[in-house]
Amino acid sequence: MARRTVSRAPPPGYVERVATMRGTLAPGAPDYVYLPFDVPPATAELRVSYTYDRPSVPAGTPGNALDIGLFDERGTEVGGRGFRGWSGGARTEFFVRADEATPGYLPGPLTPGTWHIALGPYTVAPQGLSYEVTVTLTEGEPGTAPAPVYPPERAAGRGRAWYRGDCHLHSWHSDGRRTPAEIAALARSAGLDFINSSDHNTMASHAHWADAAGDDLLVLLGEEVTTRNGHVLALGTDPGTFVDWRYRARDHRWARFARAIRRAGGLVVPAHPHADCVGCAWKFGFAEADAVEVWNGAWTPDDEVTLAAWDGRLVASVREDGAWLPAMGDSDAHRDPDVVGHPQTVVLADDLTRAAILAGLRAGRSYVAESGAVSLAFTVTADGGGHAGIGERLRVPAGTPVTVRLEVAGAPRCSVRLVTDQGVLFTGGPLPVSGAGTVEWRTTSSHAAYVRAELRHETAVGPVPGAMAAFTNPVFLGTT
Repeated sequence: MARRTVSRAPPPGYVERVATMRGTLAPGAPDYVYLPFDVPPATAELRVSYTYDRPSVPAGTPGNALDIGLFDERGTEVGGRGFRGWSGGARTEFFVRADEATPGYLPGPLTPGTWHIALGPYTVAPQGLSYEVTVTLTEGEPGTAPAPVYPPERAAGRGRAWYRGDCHLHSWHSDGRRTPAEIAALARSAGLDFINSSDHNTMASHAHWADAAGDDLLVLLGEEVTTRNGHVLALGTDPGTFVDWRYRARDHRWARFARAIRRAGGLVVPAHPHADCVGCAWKFGFAEADAVEVWNGAWTPDDEVTLAAWDGRLVASVREDGAWLPAMGDSDAHRDPDVVGHPQTVVLADDLTRAAILAGLRAGRSYVAESGAVSLAFTVTADGGGHAGIGERLRVPAGTPVTVRLEVAGAPRCSVRLVTDQGVLFTGGPLPVSGAGTVEWRTTSSHAAYVRAELRHETAVGPVPGAMAAFTNPVFLGTT
C-alpha cells in the first residue's frame, strides 16, 4: 500500500506561480547542479516535480539516474545551513510547507529569497541526460512550524548486559518503503534492543521516531552519508544533526565532516566498504573511522572481502600502534523482503542508553550474529589467572599458555573457526542439531597476537567457507 503525504490544493483566490526549468547534462557533468528560483513573500507552499529521459544504452553501460534535493535561501555551500531535504531518486515530486513536508524534507518557514533545486546526476548515459523541473509556489498564510519531538536517549535496560541492535535501516524518509512505526515493530519482532535511523543524506526522519521508541526499544538517530566515493554511517548523533555528503575523496573535506559527527556525539562507521554498486565502495581510508560495517545484509562475496581486509588491519594494528577498528554488522533493510536484524550487532553495554551503547560499540565489546537466535560467549583465560572477553586485552607474558573458550547457542550444524594473526588455526564442528556447543583451544601469546571466532554454515563447495552465522571482535594477547 502506498503511503505518501500529499500537498493541499490552493484555497480559492490564492495565486500559484509556476516555473519550469529544462536542461541537458552531458557525461562528465558536475556531481551536483543547482537550479535557482525565487520565493516571494507570503508563500505558503512549495511543490516540485521532475522528469528526465532514459534512453537505451549498450550492455554494461550505466543509463540515466538523477537525484534531487532542495536548499533554501541560506544557500548551497557545502556544510552550510541551507539544506531543506533530499529524496535522491526515490521520488518524482515533493512539497514543503511550514507545518509539513514530504518525507525526506524539512518543514519550516518558506523565507523569501533565492532557493535552489539540487540535481545529482548519479549516472549519465552517453547520449546525455535531459531533465525538466517544475516548481509551483502557492500564495497564502504560512502555517506554524511544529516543535520537533525526539526519542529518549534511554530505554529500560538490564544494567550491564548484552544488547542487540541494527544500526543501518532505511525508512520512507529516503529510499525505504517502511514507516518508522513499521521498522520499530519489525525490530521488536527480531528481538532487538536498539536501532539507528540512517536515511540517505537527510535527517528529516529524526523528529518522527519518538512514537516508535519506547521502554523496550532505544532509537538512536543518524544518517547514511552517501557520497560518490562511498557511504558512511553517522551513528547515534545528536537529534537534528545534518552531515553533508557533497564531496569526493580528492576534495580533502572528509576529515572535517568526520570530526563534526564525533562533535555531535556520534560514531563514524564506513558502510559496506567493498560493495560493487556505483559510488558504494569506501575510498576515504579508515583513519577517521570509529568502527567498520563488515557484514551488510545477506552474506555475500563483498562481505567476505571486507572481512579479510578488516582482519588485515587487525594484524597491522598489532604491528603498529595498537589502535584497532571494531567490526559491526547491520541489515541495511529498505523494504520487503529485507529482514530487519539480519544481521545484528550484539554489544556489551553498561545500560540501554545512547551513551552506553555507543561506548560499547566504540570499544569493540561486541559480536555480530545473523539473528536473535544466535548467542555467543567468548573468553580467553591464562594459566595461573587472568581472563579477557571480546574487545579486551589479556596481558600475559610471552609463552604463557591460555585457554580460548567459545560457547554457542542457536547455530545448528555450523562449524567453528578460530582466527589469529596467522590465520585460521582451529576448525571444529559441525555443531549438533540443537545448535549448542562449547569449544576450547589452547595457545600462547607468542603464537597468537589476537584470537577471534567465526561460526559458518555448512557448504558444499569444498574448501570454500560457508556463509557466516556469527563472528566476534578479537581478544588481544600480549604484554602491551
